[in-house]
Amino acid sequence: MDFPGDRLYSEYHLWVKLERNQAAIGITAYAGEELGEVDYIELPQPDDIITRNAPFGTIETSKAVTDLIAPISGVVLECNTPLTESPEAVTDDPYGDGWLILVEPSDPDEIDELMDAKSYSEKVRSAAEE
Repeated sequence: MDFPGDRLYSEYHLWVKLERNQAAIGITAYAGEELGEVDYIELPQPDDIITRNAPFGTIETSKAVTDLIAPISGVVLECNTPLTESPEAVTDDPYGDGWLILVEPSDPDEIDELMDAKSYSEKVRSAAEE
């Protein structure tokens, strides 16, 4: 499984794509495979504040309800509202139309704690071997 090199990754299987002073956040393809078919997504509202390592929303599947754990802190600028009508995009196109939220990061140092694609790939591979 390949992970785009233009993103950073959290231990909670979310990606962050930085562009200027904004960060798009979504789930990884690995997380999508683990989740299965998505039935419902709950996301924060614009202007909400998210905090690194704290839940900012949920994904509901036939298997479970899973918290989305923020990879960085910041202010929510935009939510991918089409996901409320078509939540399957989160797993069908996790690096494209399946993005979750757009955030203005509040602590640039948190970015340094995320993994690059190679490190994340190694983490996923070692987890699969366990």
